[in-house]
Amino acid sequence: MSRSPLRKDKTCLNCRYVVENRFCPNCGQENTDTRKTFHHLFVHFFEDLTHYENSFWKTIRNLLVKPAALTKEYLSGKRLSYLAPVRLYIFISFVTFFVISVWPNDENEIDNIVDMNQTQTVKVVGKDGKVRDSVISAKKIKPSEVLAKYQKEMEDKKVSNEKQNEGFFNMGYINVRQLDSMQKYGPEDEKLSDWEYDMIKKTLVIKAKYSRKELMEKFFEQAKKNFPKTLFIYMPLFAFILWLFHGKKRWYYFDHGIFTLHYFSFLLLITLILFFVRKLMNCFVDNSFTSFLDIVVKFGGYAWMFYYFFPAHHRFYGESRGISLLKSLAIFFINIILMLFVAVALMLYSIISIQ
Repeated sequence: MSRSPLRKDKTCLNCRYVVENRFCPNCGQENTDTRKTFHHLFVHFFEDLTHYENSFWKTIRNLLVKPAALTKEYLSGKRLSYLAPVRLYIFISFVTFFVISVWPNDENEIDNIVDMNQTQTVKVVGKDGKVRDSVISAKKIKPSEVLAKYQKEMEDKKVSNEKQNEGFFNMGYINVRQLDSMQKYGPEDEKLSDWEYDMIKKTLVIKAKYSRKELMEKFFEQAKKNFPKTLFIYMPLFAFILWLFHGKKRWYYFDHGIFTLHYFSFLLLITLILFFVRKLMNCFVDNSFTSFLDIVVKFGGYAWMFYYFFPAHHRFYGESRGISLLKSLAIFFINIILMLFVAVALMLYSIISIQ
């Protein structure tokens, strides 16, 4: 609750109603001084975000360990004790997006600049005709030689990747040179539109830049990054499928939407927790105990993420365990298939966008 002093004027600034106490009985606005300090704005921001008086942590606790409890409480009318579903989802989604995007990757970037303190071992022939190993400092290597060597390695890698990826995600062209040649000198009826040309060219450039293994790593990396986006895009469809499986007279689409918001908020929260756990485990020395602990925590998190939907579905819709299990299995696997289509589309778009 705000600790700002009350205004001496008893007229509400919002609706001009007479205010006897702190809050206006007509519109609910607090009758305090409108000129605030920076400290007040800072504190008020977090009060608004979390409802301050423990409602935030109460919401998070129930969301994690009591499937469907928040949804039932909200629809029964108990709404001031918890964060609103939309606010909860936006908050968790924002934190998840922000943390995952700004947190540095575990793998260090490869520096292609030659370290002048490095050495290189080469074979030399002595005056006696014998071949010996000789250590040469990188300082003695000419920059032009380093650049030429690097360019040759990149060109060799490009050719190797083109051959290796020839049948992988085949677009009908071996490399960009063939694409440009066909686009410039080929028959008019075989030339591509600007959109097709740009898409195929980007795909060929990526296939030449990365090996098949690197492409798969990029693919799964994009899958993890796009998980929050996939959930956000898929939410309306998830609620619609719930609406199809349950009585239209008893349940409104709004009810399924609230259930979906809470369920997807849970998925994002578990994703964020597992992300923090992984980063925390990276801070410790890698040994058998930390590896075992990491596996246990990850298995527990993913298992709870998978299992959560079934008790949530049963408790919210109130059907018998058998009927609820059959419906939830059907709903779960239908949504898994449809969500994979959305996720793959996002991943392909993200991979093609890689520079």
